[in-house]
Amino acid sequence: MLFIAVTIFSCNNSDTNDKKDKTDSNKSGEQHYKPAFAGQTRTDSVKTIMPYKVERLAEHLGRPWAVAAMPNGQLLLTDRSGFMQILSADGKVIKKITGFPAVVDSSQGGMLDVALDPDFVKNNTIFWTFSEKYNGGNLTAVAKGQLMPNDTVIKKPVIIFRAEPQWNSTLHYGSRLLFDKDGNLFVSTGERYTQGSRKLAQQTDACIGKILKITKEGKPAPENPFINQPNARPEVYSYGHRNPQGMDMDPVTGELWEVEFGPMGGDELNLIKPGKNYGWPIITYGIDYDGKKMGDSIQQKEGMEQPVYYWDPVISPSGILFYTSDSIPEWKNSLFISGLSSTRIVRLVIKDHKVVGEENLLRDQKERIRDVAQMNGKIYAVSDSGILFCISKK
Repeated sequence: MLFIAVTIFSCNNSDTNDKKDKTDSNKSGEQHYKPAFAGQTRTDSVKTIMPYKVERLAEHLGRPWAVAAMPNGQLLLTDRSGFMQILSADGKVIKKITGFPAVVDSSQGGMLDVALDPDFVKNNTIFWTFSEKYNGGNLTAVAKGQLMPNDTVIKKPVIIFRAEPQWNSTLHYGSRLLFDKDGNLFVSTGERYTQGSRKLAQQTDACIGKILKITKEGKPAPENPFINQPNARPEVYSYGHRNPQGMDMDPVTGELWEVEFGPMGGDELNLIKPGKNYGWPIITYGIDYDGKKMGDSIQQKEGMEQPVYYWDPVISPSGILFYTSDSIPEWKNSLFISGLSSTRIVRLVIKDHKVVGEENLLRDQKERIRDVAQMNGKIYAVSDSGILFCISKK
């Protein structure tokens, strides 16, 4: 196990991104748009006082996309190539799990997120998202199967939902999964990036560019806002999203929070409410990758929700978690966001639905942090290059 010296540093929002890969991060942009309200961007920095340590537990873990904590103290990792791995809490690979449906392993596609059934201890069921070849294109699919303790092959895999329409793109799958308190499943979907597909984020009869809510069987959740509306998909929970890769529930209020990529500039943190329109591609705090303005180049419009917070320069946000442990008290209820092009983890302090503090962690590691998970008071993070980090009380 390699121990890494930790330097606590405060946020410097004027820094530009080190990498400029438009396909699953984004460029700086730095448009200097006027925020809709005070504190919507570049808020005050905060600094962790309590000493903590960063450990690099494992390297060469392949191409992980998601990490999830298991009830037995182990970690479950997805790999874009189409398999999963189970790791011990100290980063040792215990076994590889295969037998999943074929994935489109290209660009941003592959095996993506994973979530354990709330009744996993009883039924050993997991859910995952992946890019599936479908009807001449591809799409974000949701599947489930049984992960039995002594097996290395997933049992009874079945696809329960497809986010149609399919598209000839290997970008912007979204793909984060999250269970609510009633055992229904939130699914985030990207708008597939192209000029033709992005407009579908505004259409409730399409499942791309959305937050969806389905049952464990893949049916619309019974209280969804569009369930009885003609010409709307009943699975839609909110719309107008670009590429949402992070979702978590506020542990105090139970509210759903989401992060999504902007284009050049304008990464967003949103408080998700049923039936609401989050604006993409009509309103945005970023510009297109060719340097041109997006649409009418507006940032506000009646009937469209404002982000609670946005970044410009961007952080390229992926997985998120609310820290719920008492192990590091000042972190309790903070939101942690894994950053790709920004090569850091961002900690946000949120009060009364506003961001009042921002801090950078792991910035010295120069790794594209793909996802974060919490277990036994520790934060585990995986990078695109296959490194597993652990952050804990010193």
